[in-house]
Amino acid sequence: MFNHIMIGCNDIEKSKEFYTKVLGVLGCPEPMRNEDANGNVRYFFIHDGSVFAITQPIDGAEASCANGSTIGFRCGSGEKVKELHDVAVEAGGTSIEDPPGVRNGSMGPMHLSYFRDLDGHKICGIHQGA
Repeated sequence: MFNHIMIGCNDIEKSKEFYTKVLGVLGCPEPMRNEDANGNVRYFFIHDGSVFAITQPIDGAEASCANGSTIGFRCGSGEKVKELHDVAVEAGGTSIEDPPGVRNGSMGPMHLSYFRDLDGHKICGIHQGA
């Protein structure tokens, strides 16, 4: 259903460093760099059939996070959910909501962690199952 997710960032190189560390936990390789004719830089993290991209806003305005939005990264285990969170916090992200762990809900047990990236985007690590 989805082709890619792209978010804006205010310091493209710091965000590249942040997401290289964080997505490295999931086995994502170094991102592909793209620069358009106007000098706008984007990085594309391509892994397991998914694309996550970061970009300098092409309109020149400040990047901002969307209120009510969450980007969820599928993790292979509950341990990876926690590791994703911990690496993000070590790289400058901010832990939010409950600590990483199992939540029981209508869709069964899920390992979840939540953090904000360097620009305030809400990110979730998720593994479904006990």
